[in-house]
Amino acid sequence: MENLRHFRSSMTFGFYLLMSFCFTGQALALSDGDKVAIGTEVTIIYRAARGVVAKSQRLINDASKGDKGLSADVVIAKMKENYKKETGNNFKMADSESLKGQAQTALLDSISSVMNHAQALINEKGKGLKGFLPAIFAKQMGDGFNKNMEGKAYIKLTAPKNYVRNRANRPDKWEANVVETKFKDTGYEKNKVFTENAKHKGKDAFRLILPEYYKEACLNCHGDPKGTKDITGGKKEGGKLGELGGAISFVIYD
Repeated sequence: MENLRHFRSSMTFGFYLLMSFCFTGQALALSDGDKVAIGTEVTIIYRAARGVVAKSQRLINDASKGDKGLSADVVIAKMKENYKKETGNNFKMADSESLKGQAQTALLDSISSVMNHAQALINEKGKGLKGFLPAIFAKQMGDGFNKNMEGKAYIKLTAPKNYVRNRANRPDKWEANVVETKFKDTGYEKNKVFTENAKHKGKDAFRLILPEYYKEACLNCHGDPKGTKDITGGKKEGGKLGELGGAISFVIYD
């Protein structure tokens, strides 16, 4: 009799454990719409944060000033302002248990880490060009995000092959194909993300890529005259205002 009660108890526990696993799995299952929403959210935050550093270049490279007042908290606050300008909505954190919430947290933590680490460089008085450029910040921010997400998601700044300066940002075959056949097509809707289920680094994944277009701040290093040196010593690409200049690539692994 005792063995029978123990058996029934074990079966009941196993049933509830199985049901809990099933419901958890269902809760974690994401629709394509969910994935698009997450990818769009993360790439907008990423771009909004990089925009803060882009607009702060003159301040960062001002040799006459020490403390630039560009702390991690300030950058995140300004990122949220940029976010609202682009989306029309206030930035809001999602449920911390959701992938969206985890991705938001991972990116904000990365922004804070990069900015905290860069304070000594940014605030160095008597030094002009610091080398803390928007693309450098974006690369470091992406690296931190990828580490924080532990294989759940991935982000990367890339560009058409002829515009890439850092080899680490070179587009893979999928990214290059989208840039050349979609984003460069005159009929492609500007600022529209492209999504597809495709392999990334040998793994099944949902992929999203957001086109980017040159703004005034970008042309200081990437505009005319083509071939002349910019403030970093790199050669200007001759980019035009509003021209496709890059893309933000985002991945959610299956």
